[in-house]
This record gives sequence, structure tokens and C-alpha cells, in this order.
Amino acid sequence: MPQTATRNTRLEARISRDGLALVRRAAEIEGRSISDFVVAAAQDAARRIIADVEVIRLSQRAQEKFAELLLNPPKPSRGLKRAVANHRRLIREAR
Repeated sequence: MPQTATRNTRLEARISRDGLALVRRAAEIEGRSISDFVVAAAQDAARRIIADVEVIRLSQRAQEKFAELLLNPPKPSRGLKRAVANHRRLIREAR
């Protein structure tokens, strides 16, 4: 069973009467307190927003292409070889 985190921090927000009525009705439908409903909804929205920024989603075709390139990488180009050599030189000089 997941451990319940202690709620000891307060969050305050202003809301219109109509907004509060809407939230109150939704909380009642789910059998939750307004506070519990608002906290859960805010956390769900936060998780969704963070995932939208941090998680890369690829189509099946793009996933297959990515896997193919990982399994069978192309030969390094001249430019890439020069970049690696320059990087190594810079790292040696920095020591």
C-alpha cells in the first residue's frame, strides 16, 4: 500500500463564485473534499505538463528508424571526425 504523504504545507488561491461552484460540484461527484479535489487536479495537471516537456514521443515509424540507427549506425562523416579530433585536442589542452 502506498505511503500517504503528510500534508503540512498550505496553498491559497482566489477563485470566482462560479469557478468555486464548478469545483465544488466536481468534487461532490467524485466524493472528495474541495481541497482534496483541487490538490489532486493540480498535481495531475503538473505531471501532464512536465511529461509534455520531458518525454519525447515518437511515431512507430520514427521509433523503428531510431532503433535501426542505434543497431546499425552510419559511418562517421568527415565533419564528425574533425569535431571529435578537435574535442580531444581541446580536452588535452585543458588539462
